[in-house]
Amino acid sequence: LGIPRDLTEKPDPGRRGTTGSWVDRFLNGFFDLAERHRCPLAGGDLAEAPVALADIVLIGAVPRGKALLRSGARPGDLVYVTGSLGGAAAGLKLLAERVVPECSLPMPDEQRDSLSAQLHPEPRIQTGLSLRRRLATAAIDISDGLSTDLAHLCEESGVSAMIEAGRLPIAAGASLEQALHGGEDYELLFTARPGTRVPRSIAGVAITQIGEITAPDRGKPTLMLATASIVEPLEPQGWEHFSVKHRVLRP
Repeated sequence: LGIPRDLTEKPDPGRRGTTGSWVDRFLNGFFDLAERHRCPLAGGDLAEAPVALADIVLIGAVPRGKALLRSGARPGDLVYVTGSLGGAAAGLKLLAERVVPECSLPMPDEQRDSLSAQLHPEPRIQTGLSLRRRLATAAIDISDGLSTDLAHLCEESGVSAMIEAGRLPIAAGASLEQALHGGEDYELLFTARPGTRVPRSIAGVAITQIGEITAPDRGKPTLMLATASIVEPLEPQGWEHFSVKHRVLRP
């Protein structure tokens, strides 16, 4: 954990809505989440840095042969996502535009939900464990954007995909573009055989079918997007590491 010195200082007593230093509040949230998932902190290092940064490594295990991989999707499989999409990108846009009101002022529900999606993402641990029990054929988390992460899954599985825009569970206050490319939702994207009975929710998290896996065609793009009137290529426009081509939906 690297932080500037001023983030270790207590806030002005006259400032409403804030208690404890930034690092105190950060660690409170960190350990609250870790304890909920029985994940101990094994070690770490603290340093002074010009900006706040946290590099966290999680180490775990999975029974042999039971891991959910990106490479198991087959033509005919249906494509699903958990939760809603675009909320984190909408929340980041609010922060970048500095339109977030003071803590003492009321905030529209859509803005509050978007900020929560950006600042307090919930790991889909129980949902993922349930998917591993013969529900999903392939899976990936949506950290870089639906379009980009679906492209990763298709590449590893050697397949293509058709997504229906009207089926996307777009978060309140978010746009279609943010839902497709925004990233940082940390929802799960997975595929399942067409005959599999996938529940509408798992561990309290909504499950939505958004498309279908198709056979690859050298003459067509890997991803296609169907709207009410047309079918068009869906270009991966989420986050691409070490690339100058990605669309920056982040400040």
